[in-house]
Amino acid sequence: MEHGRVRHPAALPDEELWEQCDVEFSRRRGPGGQHRNKVETAVRLRHLPTGITAEAGERRSQAENRRQALKRLRLRLALEHRVPVTPGASLGAGPPSVTWQQAFPSGRCRIATTNPDYPAVLAEALDWLEGSQWQISAAAERLGVSTSQLVRLLRTHPQALVLVNRRRAQLGLPPLR
Repeated sequence: MEHGRVRHPAALPDEELWEQCDVEFSRRRGPGGQHRNKVETAVRLRHLPTGITAEAGERRSQAENRRQALKRLRLRLALEHRVPVTPGASLGAGPPSVTWQQAFPSGRCRIATTNPDYPAVLAEALDWLEGSQWQISAAAERLGVSTSQLVRLLRTHPQALVLVNRRRAQLGLPPLR
């Protein structure tokens, strides 16, 4: 819990997230040479509290596939799972997380999609947007960034922008561009 707010699963340390997952290993077909199908290198993760899954099997190394599956799980959690926030209740919701503040020094988006904290930052933005009824200006104000910086973050992951526009359309709001 950070600032009185439940921590999003995408922001959990690797060990904690692994503990919340059911892990399956399997063999995969496809290119990769003669050693490809001799060991179970493919990894499938299922996050038990949410049921969200992710998998990886494109590498020969199980360790590399585990890392890739965990990365994919974090992104899927960021997109598909919301942790409620209430922007009007400043005491209950608290300020943006330290991770958010580090990604937006001086209110400018400074996080690469390859940064391990990227899924947590994206999840936090989406949580605040949902708590703000998908109003960009309200969420941006609460997060301490401009609306253009928040939209810039959403554009870094096209599926996030699609999600936001779908939710905005349901409320009769114009799409973001």
